[in-house]
Amino acid sequence: MMFTRSALATLFLLSISAFAVNAQPDPRLDRVRQYDVEHYSIKLSFDPKQKLVRGDTTLRLRPLKTGLKTLEFDAVAFSFSRVSLEDRDLTFRTIKDKVMVDLPTPSDTERNYEIRFEYTARPKKGIYFIEERRSGDRLVHPAQIWTQGQPDEARHWLPSFDFPSDKASYRNCLCQETDHYWRNGETVAVIENPDGTATHHFRLDIPHPTYLISFVVGDYVKISESFRDIPLGYYVYPGRENIVPFAYGKTIRMLEAMEELTGISFPFNKYDQTMVANFEFGGMENITATTMADTEIFYASIDFMRGNVEDLVAHEIAHSWFGNNTTCKTWADLWLNEGFATFFEAAIREKFYGREEYLRKVGLDAENYVNHTSTTPVSHALYNRRAGDTSVLFRWPAVTYNKGGVVVHQLREQVGDDNFWRAVKLFLERHRFSSVETADLQKVMEEVSGQKLGWFFDQWVFRSGHPKVRVTNRFAPNKKAVTLTFIQTQRVSPLTTAAYKLPLEVELKFADGTSRIEKVDIAARATTVTLKAEKAINEVTFDPATKIPLAVFSGPGIK
Repeated sequence: MMFTRSALATLFLLSISAFAVNAQPDPRLDRVRQYDVEHYSIKLSFDPKQKLVRGDTTLRLRPLKTGLKTLEFDAVAFSFSRVSLEDRDLTFRTIKDKVMVDLPTPSDTERNYEIRFEYTARPKKGIYFIEERRSGDRLVHPAQIWTQGQPDEARHWLPSFDFPSDKASYRNCLCQETDHYWRNGETVAVIENPDGTATHHFRLDIPHPTYLISFVVGDYVKISESFRDIPLGYYVYPGRENIVPFAYGKTIRMLEAMEELTGISFPFNKYDQTMVANFEFGGMENITATTMADTEIFYASIDFMRGNVEDLVAHEIAHSWFGNNTTCKTWADLWLNEGFATFFEAAIREKFYGREEYLRKVGLDAENYVNHTSTTPVSHALYNRRAGDTSVLFRWPAVTYNKGGVVVHQLREQVGDDNFWRAVKLFLERHRFSSVETADLQKVMEEVSGQKLGWFFDQWVFRSGHPKVRVTNRFAPNKKAVTLTFIQTQRVSPLTTAAYKLPLEVELKFADGTSRIEKVDIAARATTVTLKAEKAINEVTFDPATKIPLAVFSGPGIK
């Protein structure tokens, strides 16, 4: 998912109580699973006027424990007409946002269960009914029905285990008067019905979490091309076809760049990009079928806004590798999806436009995050211990997205370019179509680089904030030396790091026009180092290669 610029500019203030921080996942932020869903078979039809969904969904699942008498499913405000197993009615009851289903006999982990739910729902989330909009005779956008699942909106129309740790394949049947459908996966069949409707059958055999299930219903024009043998579709409103080359014209180059950078081929069998109206975010990486806000896409017609649209398209493409191929196991590790997708916005810029443009993007992300902390001193760490409350999961995007992307850059600089890209490839290969945690990333980075990186992940991922370093320097010509004093001034709390470890480069610029790079290791709240300086010094520059852009330096002569 990507935020719009306006959403990123919105900051929220919240007072928090301090609690101990450990560089470990919090098991309370995971969900205990009674079962593993292997497949969803979903049949839906719609009544747009009543904003009504009629559903007939079967879950094929395998219990993870023997002896369970009742299974619990996520389901918000459903009206169930029947719940059954092998055509045998089951006793069920709804409690708040759950449906509890009693099994006829205690669960057996050696067998699969196919539990069928027949229901209606008027979802307040998850499925959105958008009316046609016109301005005079001009169509602004057609009527639409579309889904948005992240983080936990699928439960408003799909009985499910609605949490990212569970991945399943699915088959979807959509029945409606229109024949305009765009969705995950491939079309299996289209069956004409006697009442004039058509039932479209889709399937996606690759396991994925419920929040990535998607469909869009509406009147669209499809512009097609292909990336090797992978079909690409750009779905736009009738009469707006001219936006495609401006908004989506670099899609193939971006897919090529992602394959070259990661060493991993595009993981899926198609890739569609569809605009919708009234979308809350900039884009959403629904697997094989990205949804994007029409307002954001139309910015591509404005020269100075086109770069923002390019970043949006790149961000969602990157999710095919990070988010859809590998998926955060819990929402606390959402940064593994969004931080990497944000980093690849910069990495794709580097492929297209060079290193300077890459560093400019990383610098802008760092600046956005630092500005956020000036009004919200402590929101959460990259590993988000507030993730149990999904209503605030995207409240501070500057942390998960901007800081996340910069931390991935800093990790790249810490382990070295070759090690970093080899580790990225190993990470994607090892965890293909599975759920991941920060520890999985740390493990592959350590394996490939040979470095112990516990300190890095502790201070940058599991703790919040960033280092603020005040520097003074004193040049002593008679001693041919310069003395630098570094004092870390960031506020200390149980949430933050008192003394960051900063492997820092310092550039000494001499009066005769020459310069020299020195390496300084800062690991304490106050550190003093003395460097040789045989000639008069004009300027001292800290982190000249922008390896640690989250470290903010201040002091005499520092701008």
